[in-house]
Amino acid sequence: MADSADQKKSEKRTEKRSDHRSGKRRLRRRLVPPPAWWPLPACALLGLAAGGAYGVLKAPEYAATSYVVAVPDDTTEPATALGFAQAYARIATSSSTLAYAQPRAGIAARQLRTQVRAETSPESPMIAITGTSESPAEAADIANAVADALSLSSNQAAKNTGVQLLLFNQAVAPTDPASPSAAISGAVGLCAGGLLGGLWLLARPARRRDREQARERADAGVRAEQEQPAAEEYPSLPAQGEHAETKEKESVR
Repeated sequence: MADSADQKKSEKRTEKRSDHRSGKRRLRRRLVPPPAWWPLPACALLGLAAGGAYGVLKAPEYAATSYVVAVPDDTTEPATALGFAQAYARIATSSSTLAYAQPRAGIAARQLRTQVRAETSPESPMIAITGTSESPAEAADIANAVADALSLSSNQAAKNTGVQLLLFNQAVAPTDPASPSAAISGAVGLCAGGLLGGLWLLARPARRRDREQARERADAGVRAEQEQPAAEEYPSLPAQGEHAETKEKESVR
């Protein structure tokens, strides 16, 4: 009876050890490090989420454009008008011009400076003045106010320069926003995130090799444990002579 009880205890210990080792193997398999290229999809997904959120949460922005043209008088060559158009485009956002435009635009000059821009072409004496705002009507008012102010200030010196600025086309309130949609913002964020992830992989080659070596060592350890003989997992049973000596001692007692 005592021998059978000892044998059952040893079998239970053996089962516990085998279960413990199998649990360790499963844990090692589950804790396999991620692949070395994981920053690329992770950064791409983060960029997609950030770009989409920006496109959804940011208020749409509208842009309206007004055009003025430089017209030379009878005594001035057309090339001179082209040069003055370039010069007037540079002063379209100056403090003096914005001071004239501020009453009609209805906003402060400092804020007006950030919501207007002027562009010109080297081939034609025309100036494009664009106003931006979250309101379509306000964007058109800004463009028209700056265009009128530029024409007024430049025409005061028309007798001396021989060039006069005339309003060619007034700005109207736009119907579609000029800011990118949520889909475009998400696509831009996806590309930017993928680019950052690729740069991260290129900048950290040493760590990637270390991870691959650690993974290989872990796999080698798991294979070595699986290849161990089954005899090592079970403790050796007591010899028959030891059982006989134990029985004789019990009979003497």
